[in-house]
Amino acid sequence: MKRTSLLISAATFGVVAALSSAAPQALAQGAPQRIDLVRVDVTHLSTGYRASKINGSPVYNANNERIGTVDDLIVNEDDRVWYAILSVGGFLGVGRHLVAVPYDALHISDKKLILPQASKDELKALPEFKYANG
Repeated sequence: MKRTSLLISAATFGVVAALSSAAPQALAQGAPQRIDLVRVDVTHLSTGYRASKINGSPVYNANNERIGTVDDLIVNEDDRVWYAILSVGGFLGVGRHLVAVPYDALHISDKKLILPQASKDELKALPEFKYANG
């Protein structure tokens, strides 16, 4: 399986490299636009964490107390800052309080998400995050 994913990664890298050398032209409002693709080190990238695995993961503080769960990840379209939406409190989704924290505030240690200086009460005191319709 690992060899297969390496082969797929190598093939993907080859496709991205080929595409970036022949940057296609696109039209926007009738004017030609250049699309530049970036080469990605897929070997390094493959060691990262998948968003699908982060969603639903528990979040702990520096005292190893469970303080919430990742409900979602959001990218701000203006500046590409990632936010983690944490679910705090409640039971089985009832009475939960959603809060937004910058994703950079979270640390990964021993495959656990840690928000070092937070407590459950401090998170509950933050303004509640609500999803827009859509």
